[in-house]
Amino acid sequence: MDRINVAPLGPMDLPLSLLEMGCSGRFELITHPVPGQPLPPQTTLPHGLPPTSLNLETEVEKQFLRDPSWLPVHDTDFAFQKFLKVTQRNVQVDSLLNCTPSPLHSGLSVIRDPTTGMLQDFTEVLLENTGLSAKNSLSLQRQPGPPSESLRGSNTNFPFRPGGMEELTLDQIKKKSDLEEEIDFENDFLKVPPGLKAGMDFTEKDAKIAKAEVNLMSLLSGLEDIADLQPEAEEKEGSQKKEEAPKLPRTNSLEDLGIKDAVSSSTPPETRKEEKSKPSENPEEKKKWAIPVDITSPCNDFYKRIPNPAFKWPFEPDVFQKQAILRLEAHESVFVAAHTSAGKTVVAEYAIALSQKHMTRTVYTSPIKALSNQKFRDFKNTFGDVGLLTGDVQLSPESSCLVMTTEILRSMLYNGSEVIRDLEWVIFDEVHYINDAERGVVWEEVLIMLPDHVSIVLLSATTPNALEFSEWIGRIKKRHIYVISTMKRPVPLEHYLYTGNSTKTQKEMFLLMDATGNFLTKGYYAAIDAKKERTSKHAQSFGTKQTNQNTSASQDRAVWLTLLHFLSKRQQTPVVAFTFSRTRCDENARSLDSMDLTTSIEKAEIHSFFQKSVGRLRGGDRQLPQIVIMRDLLKRGIAVHHSGILPILKEVVEMLFSRGLVKVLFATETFAMGVNMPARTVVFDSIRKHDGTGFRNLLPGEYIQMAGRAGRRGLDATGTVIILCKAGVHEMADLHVMMLGKPTVLQSQFRLTYTMILNLLRVEALRVTDMMRRSFSESHRNTQEHEKTITQLKKALSSLPPLDTDGQLSDLLPYYHTVTELRTTTDALQQAVLESVNGLKALSVGRVVVVNNKQHLNALGVILQVSSDAVNRTFTALIICEKGNEEGEGKGNESVGFLHLYNKALFIPEGSCSHTVQKLNLQDITAITVKTLKVIPERIIDNYNKRQQPRFKLDPPGQAISTATQELLRLAEANPDGMASLDPVNDLQLKSIDVVEGSMRLRVLHDSLQTFTCTHSPTFAEQFARVKERMSVQEELDRLLFLVSDQSLTLLLEYHQRIKVLQSLQYIDSGGAVQLKGRVACQISSHELLLTELLFENVLSPLAPEESAALLSCLIFSQNTQVEPHITNTLQEGIDRVLSVAKRIGELQRECGIPQTTEEFVGQLKFGLTEVVYCWARGMPFAEIAQLTDVQEGTVVRCIQRLDEVLKEVRQAARIVGDSVLGSKMEKASLAIRRDIVFTASLYTH
Repeated sequence: MDRINVAPLGPMDLPLSLLEMGCSGRFELITHPVPGQPLPPQTTLPHGLPPTSLNLETEVEKQFLRDPSWLPVHDTDFAFQKFLKVTQRNVQVDSLLNCTPSPLHSGLSVIRDPTTGMLQDFTEVLLENTGLSAKNSLSLQRQPGPPSESLRGSNTNFPFRPGGMEELTLDQIKKKSDLEEEIDFENDFLKVPPGLKAGMDFTEKDAKIAKAEVNLMSLLSGLEDIADLQPEAEEKEGSQKKEEAPKLPRTNSLEDLGIKDAVSSSTPPETRKEEKSKPSENPEEKKKWAIPVDITSPCNDFYKRIPNPAFKWPFEPDVFQKQAILRLEAHESVFVAAHTSAGKTVVAEYAIALSQKHMTRTVYTSPIKALSNQKFRDFKNTFGDVGLLTGDVQLSPESSCLVMTTEILRSMLYNGSEVIRDLEWVIFDEVHYINDAERGVVWEEVLIMLPDHVSIVLLSATTPNALEFSEWIGRIKKRHIYVISTMKRPVPLEHYLYTGNSTKTQKEMFLLMDATGNFLTKGYYAAIDAKKERTSKHAQSFGTKQTNQNTSASQDRAVWLTLLHFLSKRQQTPVVAFTFSRTRCDENARSLDSMDLTTSIEKAEIHSFFQKSVGRLRGGDRQLPQIVIMRDLLKRGIAVHHSGILPILKEVVEMLFSRGLVKVLFATETFAMGVNMPARTVVFDSIRKHDGTGFRNLLPGEYIQMAGRAGRRGLDATGTVIILCKAGVHEMADLHVMMLGKPTVLQSQFRLTYTMILNLLRVEALRVTDMMRRSFSESHRNTQEHEKTITQLKKALSSLPPLDTDGQLSDLLPYYHTVTELRTTTDALQQAVLESVNGLKALSVGRVVVVNNKQHLNALGVILQVSSDAVNRTFTALIICEKGNEEGEGKGNESVGFLHLYNKALFIPEGSCSHTVQKLNLQDITAITVKTLKVIPERIIDNYNKRQQPRFKLDPPGQAISTATQELLRLAEANPDGMASLDPVNDLQLKSIDVVEGSMRLRVLHDSLQTFTCTHSPTFAEQFARVKERMSVQEELDRLLFLVSDQSLTLLLEYHQRIKVLQSLQYIDSGGAVQLKGRVACQISSHELLLTELLFENVLSPLAPEESAALLSCLIFSQNTQVEPHITNTLQEGIDRVLSVAKRIGELQRECGIPQTTEEFVGQLKFGLTEVVYCWARGMPFAEIAQLTDVQEGTVVRCIQRLDEVLKEVRQAARIVGDSVLGSKMEKASLAIRRDIVFTASLYTH
């Protein structure tokens, strides 16, 4: 056998391979390699991984070279041509320059025969506004955006133009006015173009003449033209011959309605029709925007005026509801202020029904998410076509009625959502929430930003200033608001004091205020006596007030058991017990372990409802301690409702309560905010509550809101309100104020937020100052009134006679200014003197003073009495005067009031000396002399008063008067050139800087008065009076111009400071254009600066999704916790970075002048829930999480729900920046926390 040469061992040696035989799992060993292939395939099955990338060479070969149809044997040329077609592409460079075609500027319209309707012809119609889009226009004529953005809008969209803002800007008007100067307005201005000789004749026989409000001549203030003015009769004749051109009244007003009329020639035809349809109002009358509606007389012709109403109720609506419905039918806006159970919802329902009838949409906004959910269910049952939009839920957003929270409506308005186009009504429920310091500003923003075509329905608890509030809305929206206010309660209330605490005393309930609203002191004293009987003799000796207001748990338990036994015996359940502390609520409910208020049938019903509701939770969540405890309580008819309760449990409690299965509900104040869940009885555990800063008594508004839960319409004749007196009886004054005081006034909580500033800066046409000027806090600025006054003042100024300032009178104006400054300085000094102890001592009885007023000039007087009123202190004084000038019909010439400033000579009567006794103001006393006289004030005053009576008119003056008069005359004759007066600094020892500077300035001014020459002119008095008149008009004009300008806005300073902050952080550039960072901040609703900075500094990118979620929880959580969270190192680093960024922003704000300290800014961030959120995001069950912290379950759930909204915002923001990694991380974090009990859907939305 030949020797075989074996190659050195290599990887290919021993070619063994396993072959899988079918699916049986049997393998065969193959040892014979197929020649040319390294190893055979590993399996006989046709499947395995599909080929990932095909080999291009083989593909081309297969398709072009082996395919017989490509290479016909005969026609090779054809095949080659075909091949070339595939391989050679024509390059089209133009396709790169592709841009969207510009919109067509015309369309086709059909001409029909008016009688037959037959089609006759087509005509081309020019289209207006074709280039408008959501990116460049505020107009409703713009094209709709993409459907994906139709609901929420996009933050690059412009909002629709807010109603009431269609004015010309100041600059436009000013530009106009400058041009007007050179044009001849009088003759054919609109027919002959300036610079041409002849023009065109546009006479329309029935054109409307715009009556000029202001005579333009006076504005052109050229006095030589005055002669040309025609009397009105001639004007009328002229107007018949030739149409008068509409004149534009010159004004600086943005809000002057007159302009619309004059500019109507340039407005589109639609608006002009509106102008004509508006009733012509007399511009002189003060416009009232808020119109109170009388609801005392019955509305008899209701069904005549509305034969087929859009909505019918099973009951007859009240008068106030009918009045509101009539207004809604007329498409007017209404403000309805009524008590909680009065039936305001009827108005809302009618508005929704109307919009469904008109095929438009309604938005119903409420302050609280829970309230939105409940309303959603109610409206869904009534109307069917209802959607819900809250931070985390979006149900059927295409519906005609959308229920949402106010914040979402605000963002839809800023982002130009398409929903706004179809809106007919916006219903604001619980408007008194505008007083909320944190979120009140949102209501104002929404009200200001709503476009013109949207009508407003405001529903509020009773407020004393409903008219003022509506006047404000009316003024900014330029439309009437009808105010319907009713104090009537469908079910009147009776208020009791309860002092019982054992079976023996359980009947101790004393009526304090009856159903008609009379406060009964008898009941109050009876309660005190009842309480007294039980207190020891020792305590009695110290009166009824006990220092210890707090009672022990066992005492509380006794009181509650006694009261509830008593009430259930009298069948006064269901009871809502308002307790102002969550722990107190829980303890009270737990202490009633011996009590059972339900029948066995009710128990079964409660059990099945509870099981059904909780059945939607995961197994572990059903056994949460809170759920187990609540199940036991509910079975006995007891429940608890406060923010620490899990949302799903709260809803179970609300639903069982509204069915009447919960007999006693321990609730905090939040239960009273919102949905109509009336009870038979309301009990106040205490009338003091902690409002975040300290303890205080309940405000009347809060008390009324909570007490209003008592009394169910149609079930109870009266509602019972009980105030517990556990430790002692409350002070009568406190109770009186609380029950009968005025409810809370609606106050503006308007403040500037960075989001608002950035959102408005995005759009050139909207200015932040416009928003500030329209806020409720600035509602006292009646710009329109001021505008009218300004026009009148300008007119007055131009009609004043010219000043004569030649020769001696050349320094008349400087003289006037010096004198004015003298007066203000003197007034300020006198004020300081009066407020000081020494000054008051000096101005005591017997002091000789120099008097100057309309009647007296430098006359000496002596003080007889000083009034005790510290605000407007008056002095009764005896003053010498000419015989015959006692009555003081003074010359009344104002300029006399200035003479004493440069003429120090004292008054000495020319004839016989007389006297008068007068009350003087501080302004009348120009100097306090160093002299005092001994006088007997009582005698002088009595004698003088006696001689004022007709029958004693001619009696000689009494001894005391004549002596004093003689003394004064002697002093005057001895010092004809003026007497030495007390100096505020040296004599009265007033050493404050203002006084010292003031008195030095006075001396300088007095000396300078001597240098003026104008005082020697013979016509000085007359000319000075003219200057004074002209200057007073000018000063008033300047004051009003300042008030109308932006400079007088209260928040202007803060606005500039915030702009500075935004500029230094590069959110906007120096010109105010919004940069990328600003665009991102627009997406974020709270803590916008901090979140944006974290994004741009990449603080969140290195963290895992669950860590970033945990870190962001600090923006939402706001309580202090006692438990120290255990956190990972990376999280701790993250927290430190967040704090350092916050500190930096805080310091920057301080530098720019914002008053908030850095500590306060950083202190808003609370990291108490970081560990909880971290563990939750990593999948720990809820029961274990609740053990990690002392924060109540309900609060944790709410925090995580709101965290989800923040994560969504950050995700949006990351997309804008282009950081897709962070975006997907946020998506993951969001998915990680959206699970189990935290995100169970609300029971109301099922």
